[in-house]
Amino acid sequence: MIAPECPSLQPSSPPRTGSTWPGRACLLALLWSGVSGAAPLETRLRGTVLATAASRAPEQAVPVEPRAATREELARYAWLSKDAQVRPLDAAIPAPEGYTRVTLEAGSFGAWLRGLPLRAEGTPVLHFRGGEVLPGDDARLAAVAELDIGSANLQQCADSIIRLHAEWLWSSKQRELIAYRFTSGHLASWPKYAEGDRARINGSKVTWARSAAADSSRAAFRSYLDLVFTYAGTLSLEGARNHPARDALRPGDFFVLGGSPGHTVLVLDLAADAGGRRVALLGQGFMPAQDFHVLSSGDTSVGPWFPLDSDAVTTPFWKPFPWTSLRRFP
Repeated sequence: MIAPECPSLQPSSPPRTGSTWPGRACLLALLWSGVSGAAPLETRLRGTVLATAASRAPEQAVPVEPRAATREELARYAWLSKDAQVRPLDAAIPAPEGYTRVTLEAGSFGAWLRGLPLRAEGTPVLHFRGGEVLPGDDARLAAVAELDIGSANLQQCADSIIRLHAEWLWSSKQRELIAYRFTSGHLASWPKYAEGDRARINGSKVTWARSAAADSSRAAFRSYLDLVFTYAGTLSLEGARNHPARDALRPGDFFVLGGSPGHTVLVLDLAADAGGRRVALLGQGFMPAQDFHVLSSGDTSVGPWFPLDSDAVTTPFWKPFPWTSLRRFP
């Protein structure tokens, strides 16, 4: 049994199982080694249309009821079932009064996160076995994402961020770039996995061999992700080479404090007022593996959004994240 990656929201929650690799943290590939010299992903995306969203005052906002996912949403968020009922994040959670969502490049990871499908208001957070972790009316909870967890105790905090990033690459037809590293430094490439390569693990030694039939299906992709989740963690995210400056923060970045346990939160959206004051929506997974959820800051002046004008970002379930803990995918 390996050490838990993120502490439980409930003291009695079961530990993570399913791996014999000593130490859960791994070096997330973030693709830099496999694509050194390539332009950043978002600068290589097609089109120049900007994705924007107008600010709306909280008192003018009305609850957004779930509706059938559109054909475009089913393609963009490929895990959704055809009968999924969703609320897009930007429609469900308006910018605070006096704030406007920042402009994002269409097709970017941040623009994709802005439309993240959410479940109905008041939905509780459930763990992978179906038990309740947080009630739907918990003051620290803003919304729950319509995202499957899987049947094993794998998709925890860092894994949830990996999952969302990989799903974005999948839906944006950049599947050849899906690759993450194990703790040993060995690259786990989705294209190679789809061709039939499988990892042979002996302690910290990893070799790959063509031992399975080629399969590029969604089911195979989920199996690949579970393999990555087994050996990924906050230390791998913390090791990301891209450390954006505080003023350069954008949706898709993440704050991470590596360790066993460690924790990480994802910047889902960003808004600013006329004076340049910024606020962010933050999301997280946790232990045990559970629904990815949008956090609420508890600051009544900005609703669930988190103010960013302090030397650290304080979230409900972890110690403050200093700005030095900010990381970005390449």
